[in-house]
Amino acid sequence: MKKKIHPMSLDILATCSCGNSLKIKSTIKKDILLDVCNKCHPFYTGTQKKLNIGGRVSKFKKRFDNIVYKK
Repeated sequence: MKKKIHPMSLDILATCSCGNSLKIKSTIKKDILLDVCNKCHPFYTGTQKKLNIGGRVSKFKKRFDNIVYKK
C-alpha cells in the first residue's frame, strides 16, 4: 500500500439515544450520537412485529369466495 494516502483512523465514542456507548474506529475526529444501536433496535431485542399475511391464493379466495359461478 502507498504511504500517506489513507485517512487516519481514530478511536471515537459513539453514544446511542438509549444511553449505550460504543468505542469504534472512524475517520471522523469527534464523538457521534446514534439513533439506535444493537441494545435498543427492535430486530436485535426481539420486540419486532411479525405480520402473518396470507399469500396470493388466499387473498384471491377471500376476494372471490362469495361469487357463485353458473355453467
